[in-house]
Amino acid sequence: MCMECLVDKLLECGQQEALKGFWLPINLIKKVKEYDFTELSFLSTHHIWTITQHSLEANTVPCDSYLYVEGKLTKDDDGITTQLEFINNAVAYLFKEIRYELNGTVIDSVRDVGLVSTLKGYLSYTPNESSLLENAGWVAKKNKTVAKQGETLKDAITRERIITDSAGNFNTIIPLKHLMGFFEDFRKLMIHMRQELVIIRSSSDYDAVTSENDTEKPKVTINRISWVVPHVSLSLEEQININTIVKKGVDLPIHFRSWEIIEYPSLPTSTRHTWPVKTSTKVESPRHVIVAFQKDRKNKLTSDMSKFDNISLRNIKVFLNSDRYPYADLLLDFANNKFATLYDMYANFQESYYLIKTNQPVFNPKEFKNHAPIAHIDCSHQKDSLQTGSVVLRIEFETDVATTTDISAYCLLLHEKLFIYNPLNKTVRQP
Repeated sequence: MCMECLVDKLLECGQQEALKGFWLPINLIKKVKEYDFTELSFLSTHHIWTITQHSLEANTVPCDSYLYVEGKLTKDDDGITTQLEFINNAVAYLFKEIRYELNGTVIDSVRDVGLVSTLKGYLSYTPNESSLLENAGWVAKKNKTVAKQGETLKDAITRERIITDSAGNFNTIIPLKHLMGFFEDFRKLMIHMRQELVIIRSSSDYDAVTSENDTEKPKVTINRISWVVPHVSLSLEEQININTIVKKGVDLPIHFRSWEIIEYPSLPTSTRHTWPVKTSTKVESPRHVIVAFQKDRKNKLTSDMSKFDNISLRNIKVFLNSDRYPYADLLLDFANNKFATLYDMYANFQESYYLIKTNQPVFNPKEFKNHAPIAHIDCSHQKDSLQTGSVVLRIEFETDVATTTDISAYCLLLHEKLFIYNPLNKTVRQP
């Protein structure tokens, strides 16, 4: 059964009142307070935070919650750095994994948080949205800092800093919808449930920073991390309606699109590749597939993990069982500046994913080529045959120049998920 059919089935079972009650007009909201659930630490790598929102009587708005992170970037001997600087989306690269749990059940999780949110952000954000996220350390068009004539590199880095001061201190506010699909898509109240956010620190800080050379080793210390969650007080009438729904033991749907990353860590030396990525259920069949490549960037201080490489890509196709996307060959030739079809696929993501009429990609074609020549394959229009069994996903791609073993490939899958929760008996399950 497809995701839409499952939601329709809930509606047929008398859930209309419940579904309607969680989309609240502004006039039904009496008061909004932000509650800070904080974990304090003075640790660098190899750490796990579990931040819990305990109140079982609260009406919360998880989609508007955010992380507040403060810390310090220094050399590994705690000295002030003169060469190290954060890359775009650096704070997200400090986290290896993030999970959202509801009454102990994992609802959504993202591995390689920095990589996933960077790829998703390059596709999703308009120039204006990208600018507003600078407070989160998001600078999509950031280049490596170069000193001007008569200027030292230290002075140049100080001039270009966004979230750090001259001593390396930083603090950021990162909307959780920037990091996870659940928080972007589930724009409803969460009623009377214990919620937890589990954050696993990356084992190394190298992927979050860059430098002209590797004479200085980085150390990023997180001094405080908070999960700030809005709590809503409703009008008396609406609160009575919700209390009635809860007392009836109504099952409520949680429908969103999850972001899953799969890595091919080292490509073989060849110009033709077949990558068997995943076998999934019919409900979680990917609707959008994003493929990106990096050459010798991971854990390398002189490289920028927020940028991607074209690897002389000539053609790429995604196969869901026997169906292929796109049907026609792309005929790319980066050496001769021929990548218009790839850019067009990238630029059309917003219209397809968010169902909007006007695409406003953050990169123009030149910036796309230099920063993020990624492949977005739209698989949202699938045949009915893909809704009747398991779906085998494989990717085939060709390059003009043979790939080398220092090239990594990444496949970001955007697929639907559905959970059912019951605020009366506190159960959470997948249908």
